[in-house]
Order: sequence, then structure tokens, then C-alpha cells
Amino acid sequence: MERSIAAFIAAALFSILLTPLVISFAKKLKLRQTVLEYVDNHAAKSGTPTMGGIAFVLSAAAAFSVFTHGENGMAFLCLIVTAGYGLVGFLDDFIKVRYRQNKGLSAWQKIIFQVAIAVCVSLYAYFSPVVGDKQFVPVSFYEFSLGIFAVPFYIAVFLAASNAVNLIDGLDGLAAGVTKNYLICFSVMTALAGSYAGVAFAASEQGANITLFCMALAGALCGFGVFNCYPAKIFMGDTGSLALGGALACVSVVTKTVLVLPVMGIMYVFTALSVIIQVAVYKCTRKRVFLMSPLHHHYERKGVHENRIVAVYSLITLLTGAALCFGILIFG
Repeated sequence: MERSIAAFIAAALFSILLTPLVISFAKKLKLRQTVLEYVDNHAAKSGTPTMGGIAFVLSAAAAFSVFTHGENGMAFLCLIVTAGYGLVGFLDDFIKVRYRQNKGLSAWQKIIFQVAIAVCVSLYAYFSPVVGDKQFVPVSFYEFSLGIFAVPFYIAVFLAASNAVNLIDGLDGLAAGVTKNYLICFSVMTALAGSYAGVAFAASEQGANITLFCMALAGALCGFGVFNCYPAKIFMGDTGSLALGGALACVSVVTKTVLVLPVMGIMYVFTALSVIIQVAVYKCTRKRVFLMSPLHHHYERKGVHENRIVAVYSLITLLTGAALCFGILIFG
């Protein structure tokens, strides 16, 4: 765990140093976000530099590369998937800033790219002796088999996670704050799974390096948060949000903790559900359940300041993560 903490600190420092360079670079190339017209209360944010995800992905990769050693194939897979999803987001962001509008890749183009990466990783995980078709029940770490449904299930996890993180990235510091807390709690949970619950993979070098990767990414988000908090000097863009979603999905699949994702990531679930409910109800009744979706925009419309929303979302993520970790201490 000492190396993971060192990676966290190093990634935070790298990110604090690199993000201003990315901001300067984005300004010179006029890589600026165009805010959607219907989000009128964010009109003043239009023109803010975007693609900030480049800073924390590179910072996490650098810190991970410095401190990792031993068996780290699965951790490197997580890093590659993070970069791959980040590249899809970069293409989306580039199209947006190139044509000065807020519609980049079409929904189908995004899905095709996301599925292509997900299929490759899911098949690799399925045929890997480390993962296979097995997953754990949270806290108890009872192992169960998904059988022939494993690969489609893993693909669905990638699509759900990447799009949920993408949806929650709507306020200054929201996606970064929630995901940072998720990764820290997940790292603690993994460490406890190895030391208290006797999970062999978590106690192995492979598991330790995945924990190190998570801590490096959390540290990079902390550093990025210095510039992404309200009022944001830079947005992470789809470059960052898709990269984070890909990272969460990959880490969950290879550590066989997919069922932890909707529990510890409960705010991602609420965010995605709010959009699904809003669209479904509107199509059926032409009425809206929320003043605006995703859910954080509903609270904004109700007059809640975005700093408060970010704080509550981040706190709920921290508390759910702490509850899972506490459960391991009791039942592990």
C-alpha cells in the first residue's frame, strides 16, 4: 500500500504541474467548450478550455509507470483501456471544438468505438485464468459464475460505466470529485479484501498493482480538481469522462467486483436513471419528471448551488465506499 500512496502523491503533483500547461495549450489552439443552448444557466461557461482529461490521464500513467513493479499485466490492461476510451472522447471533443458546436461523434459512432474496445477486453478477461466467468458478491466475496453470459455482461458493464460517468460530468468538479472518492474507497476495499477477507487475487502482485493504478488515477484527479473546481478553469471533456468510465469498468471486471460498481457508484446510477426516466416518461406522456436531466441539473434548477451538489454527491460516494469497507472488516 506504501507504493500506492506514493503513486497517489506523485500523480497529484504531476497533475498540478501538467494541467496549467494543458490549459495554456488549449487556449492557444482555441480548444474551448460550447455549452448547449438549453443549459442557459451555464452560458457564462461557454468558451472554457476543454480536453483537460489529457492532463490527469497522462499524470496517472506517469505515476503508475514509475511505481509499478512485478506482475502488472492486468493493471497495464486497465491503463490501456483508460487511454483507449480517452482517445474516443478526444475524437468527440476534437469534432466539437473544430466545428464550434456541442455535438461531436454521433451516438452510434460512440457506441461502436466503445463496444469495439469492450469486446476485446471482455474476451480477454473471459479467457484469462485470473478472471474467467467469475465475479464476487460485495463484502462477503462469495464467488459465483456467470457462465456463457459473462462476455455480454462485461460488455454491458463497459457501456454502462462509460456513459454514466459521461452523464455525471455536468458541473464543475462533479465527475472528478465523485470518481476520485470512488477510486480511493475501491483501493482501500481491495487492500482489505486481501488482508482481511483472504481474497488471493487482491493480495497478489497483480491486485496490488491494480490498487496502485487506482490510487494514481485518484491522485491525478485530486491535482486536476485544483483547476476543475468551481469556477472551472478547464473541463475534462469527453476525453476525461470516457477515460474514467473505461477505467472503472475495466478495474471492476478484472478484479471480479462488478457488483460493487453500482453500490459504491450509486451516484452514477442515479444520474443515468434520471435520464432514462426523463426520456421514457416524456415519450409516453409528454411530461417531465425532473425540471431537467441529468439529476444534478434538476437540483440546479431548484436553486441548489453546484458546489453543494458536488459536495453531496462526493460525500455519498465516500460514505457508500466506507460502508463497504466497514462491512469487510466485520464480515471478512
